[in-house]
Amino acid sequence: MGTLGFWRLAQSDPERIAVVDPDGTEHRAGDLLARANRLVHGLRELGLRRGDGICGLAPNGADGLVLHLAALQAGWYHTPINWHLTGPEIGHIVADCEARAFFVDERYAEEGLRGVAASGLDRRRVFSFGRIEGVRPVSELTEGRPETAPSDRTAGAIMHYTSGTTGRPRGVRRPLTGLDPDDTAERLTFLPALFGITPGGENVHLVTSPSYHAAVTQFGGATLHMGHKIVYMDKWDAEEMLRLCERHRVTSSHMVPTHFNRLLALPEEVRNRYDLSSLRWMIHAAAPCPVPVKWAMLDWWGDCVYEYYAATEGGGTIATPEDWKRHPGTVGAAWPISELLIVDDDLKPVPTGTPGTVYMKTAGVGFEYKGDQAKTEANRLKDHFTVGDVGYLDDEGFLFLCDRKADMIISGGVNIYPAEIENELTLHPKVADVAVFGIPDEDWGEQIKAVVEPAPGVTASPELAAEILASLDGRLSRSKWPRSVDFVEEMPREPNGKLLKRRLRDPYWAGRERAI
Repeated sequence: MGTLGFWRLAQSDPERIAVVDPDGTEHRAGDLLARANRLVHGLRELGLRRGDGICGLAPNGADGLVLHLAALQAGWYHTPINWHLTGPEIGHIVADCEARAFFVDERYAEEGLRGVAASGLDRRRVFSFGRIEGVRPVSELTEGRPETAPSDRTAGAIMHYTSGTTGRPRGVRRPLTGLDPDDTAERLTFLPALFGITPGGENVHLVTSPSYHAAVTQFGGATLHMGHKIVYMDKWDAEEMLRLCERHRVTSSHMVPTHFNRLLALPEEVRNRYDLSSLRWMIHAAAPCPVPVKWAMLDWWGDCVYEYYAATEGGGTIATPEDWKRHPGTVGAAWPISELLIVDDDLKPVPTGTPGTVYMKTAGVGFEYKGDQAKTEANRLKDHFTVGDVGYLDDEGFLFLCDRKADMIISGGVNIYPAEIENELTLHPKVADVAVFGIPDEDWGEQIKAVVEPAPGVTASPELAAEILASLDGRLSRSKWPRSVDFVEEMPREPNGKLLKRRLRDPYWAGRERAI
């Protein structure tokens, strides 16, 4: 121990450019360290203690990263919030994680303040990046505080929220270790190391996706602790991504298959315009990647395209370019610290090549769904856990996904939970019954479809579909809105009331090799 970790590296080389914001603003390592230290001192004066939580509603960039760095050396839980959420959705997370301070960027002021009002958090514990009327700027908390390291430093943790089939997001909470933050930061570098990523200031990591996602946080934070420069994108644009790769000599990034689709859709002359020779570890996950798309990316970028399968809760697989070429379609073999277990409906292991529920095991720190012990236990099989995916192992231990037990939709690498959408749609007075599920989308992987049984006396029409969707405005983030609405005379349900969603869903997936 002792050679890696942001805090150590920033002290040894404070002038190094550690972060580049989406607008091109560069941040030196020493300045980021000073900001994080001042924030710890300010929040401690506000009364925060080890084990408390803070929330951030901030875009990709240095501001959100400073919250991350402060929490991880003060023994706090940091919850980055999805900035596409509506006020009530934000308020639920702020209240549920028991945040003692909330930070909101001026870009998200309207929904962020609605969330604060819904959460019941004291407005004196709300701070703004930028100008928000009636909200204290972060500078009020940090000005005059020392830049020196706080005393009694202890490792904090990130608590991401992941939705469940009931539609309410749940915090994935790990116990605090009490370890030294610097040593803990060095341990976090094991994840990029699995892919062969090496430390050193010559490496550059490009953040292409929202930093509130668990994987984006983990890869961005881990590579920062390895001394890499972090370059942030504000929003996805295929050619801009190529431009940034050339300009900053990017060596690694974390992507989803939708990004690949966008890149491959660029005209050939645009794709050939940029020097991508620096790329070494372009990692993708979060959704199945069609085999032809993966081959096309390997043909274009060469053997730098890595894949993995994992969950916010932990555990996972990895497929190197060579692995994938030998096993096209695989999401990889188990990490050295993880195990895979495929079981049938009776929770008994199945033979090689036989599909079953995928369970994973991690040798690291355990987790719980905050405030939901029943959910925590329901997803476990001894010391393994599942997120409800179905797959099989080949004779070399490589995992192939083939279906999903839960009804979760993955659109553009983002997890979307139908129950939450159904709960909102059923509130419309002209809706008697509703089912929401994913249907094929060549670009996004899946898109959201709603099937509605109109209330008695109501006639199905395009106007009714538009009216139903418009009712979601302000109650559900637009990323969760169905792309289309179909109507049925009567929803297929069993006598016990169970919805036969597959009967509705299957026709849309007819002829597909896999329903995921």
